[in-house]
Amino acid sequence: MTEGTTSAAEGGDTLTRLEQEGEIAADYLEGLLDIADLDGDIDMDVEADRASVSIISDSGGRDLQKLVGRDGEVLEALQELTRLAVHRETGDRSRLMLDIAGFRAKKRAELAELGAKTAQEVKASGEPVKLDPMTPFERKVVHDAVAAAGLRSESEGEEPQRFVVVLPA
Repeated sequence: MTEGTTSAAEGGDTLTRLEQEGEIAADYLEGLLDIADLDGDIDMDVEADRASVSIISDSGGRDLQKLVGRDGEVLEALQELTRLAVHRETGDRSRLMLDIAGFRAKKRAELAELGAKTAQEVKASGEPVKLDPMTPFERKVVHDAVAAAGLRSESEGEEPQRFVVVLPA
């Protein structure tokens, strides 16, 4: 077997594994929606080498906001519970991402803008800028936006007060 063949097979195996994670998560979340008597459709995808599951609603998602909570706190907890459900079934640690009512998608856009604006500020001033504490998801989005702007950034501090520092070139 050539090296390229192995990589293709491994890529197919990874995709199959991530799709399985999405299906397990979808089943778990459908059960949760039934218990909570909430309406929502489940959308599964694979993005950036991780399973991605979204709960969306045709009715504007007002009921689903209960599952997001203040600043996404309930969403974070549900994501961890869903990851545990996947782990229980597969035996493997999951990096699954959960979005409810478009909360993460909206947050991702806001954080990308924050990262880009902060990078411009640092380029103009030549001084590092420390941002407020963020979740790992939020920090990753900011790091990516800063890198896209041509600068570098680091995370500092301890959870839950870990924050991003944008550094001059």
